[in-house]
Amino acid sequence: MSLELLFLGTGTSAGVPMIGCDCDVCRSTDPRDQRTRPSVLIRYPDPSPAPRRYDGSPVPASPPRQFLIDAGPDMRVQLIRHRVHRLDGVLFTHTHADHVMGIDDLRRINAVMNGPVQIYAEPAALQTLRAMFFYIFESHRNVNSSFVATLIPQPIKPAQPLDLFGARWTPIRLLHGRLPILGFRVDYPADPADPDAATHSLAYCTDVSGIPPETYPLLRDLDVLVVDALRYHHHPTHMTVDQALGVIEQLGPRRAYLTHVAHDIQHADLEARLPDHVFLAFDGLTVDVPSIAPD
Repeated sequence: MSLELLFLGTGTSAGVPMIGCDCDVCRSTDPRDQRTRPSVLIRYPDPSPAPRRYDGSPVPASPPRQFLIDAGPDMRVQLIRHRVHRLDGVLFTHTHADHVMGIDDLRRINAVMNGPVQIYAEPAALQTLRAMFFYIFESHRNVNSSFVATLIPQPIKPAQPLDLFGARWTPIRLLHGRLPILGFRVDYPADPADPDAATHSLAYCTDVSGIPPETYPLLRDLDVLVVDALRYHHHPTHMTVDQALGVIEQLGPRRAYLTHVAHDIQHADLEARLPDHVFLAFDGLTVDVPSIAPD
């Protein structure tokens, strides 16, 4: 295992199927057309040297490091479905409901891990989260002593990388309509024992309608690019399929995946018409970043 990307959810804020809709996609029996709210899990081995016992024998390998990007209202179902029992952190792109309303269920991660969860977001986003979930961040003011999540806020800023257990995470500025949000680039060494080794790289850019000029250099030379492609016709706060394909052509990643997909798009129909190195993501898709094709 090296750098691995798991698509937990690839749908829009309404999900697919949508409440009260009888279109062909919402009634589709293709499981790839069933899309929960957008989120991904990124996994990689901890490159720290394995500890050894007093007799010199190795300690069993530790589980891979696991980071969640966004915690939407379907997070509980997504983590149960993929048997995710622990997290090393949660990173937030922005604070719209479909990206944060699962925060309360992080308390189960606290219980399983017997410890807090680090959360990473821009200072303004952290302030919004404190207001939305005041009973978590100011639990001492709750009328009843209750079981709430234990979260440790970590402020981050665009273009200021942070090292998370040997992987370099770079927050990148994106535009969601007129709202500035974050995407994330992750670079992980192909050989953690060799400081000069090449890196495997991915970038996750959901809910994006525009990429500022200063961000383009941070999206070059990628193994995998994940980008928003909501539907075929214009939307004020999301890219269309054609816009996403234009960005992919301009940036030139080795592979690309389309996400945040609405019920306008039928998986089998669009997948068959995409360029060879571009794929339509679906819930449960696992991508081994150094590999050639998706699993």
